[in-house]
Amino acid sequence: GELLSQYGWYLLVVTVLVYLLIQHLSKKRSSQSSTPQTLQDAALVSRKQEAMETARRKMQEELDAKAAIFREKQKQQEEQKRKQKIEIWESMQQGKSYKGTATLSQTTEEASSSTAVLKPKTDKKPLRSAG
Repeated sequence: GELLSQYGWYLLVVTVLVYLLIQHLSKKRSSQSSTPQTLQDAALVSRKQEAMETARRKMQEELDAKAAIFREKQKQQEEQKRKQKIEIWESMQQGKSYKGTATLSQTTEEASSSTAVLKPKTDKKPLRSAG
């Protein structure tokens, strides 16, 4: 009892230091034994990086393909718009109106299927009332 009361704090400090020393040494031992494991980890990391690079390349190729398809569609739309503008310009040169060209293809099909003359609808109200 007297030994513990006189040297208790010293024993506690020595015990803590021995515990910390053992932990430190066990960490060193595990780090030395894991050196071959770090080589395996390095190989694993390089394989993961290669897999990521392959996935990125694949995604980039898909994106490039989609972009090419989109550009092709854009070119086709621009070509259609250009042709439509040319048709409008030619019809205006011939004295036809813009709306006439839009319905020109529809009315020619209807006119070719029926020989009757189409009369314009007169559902319009007069702007001013007579009186």
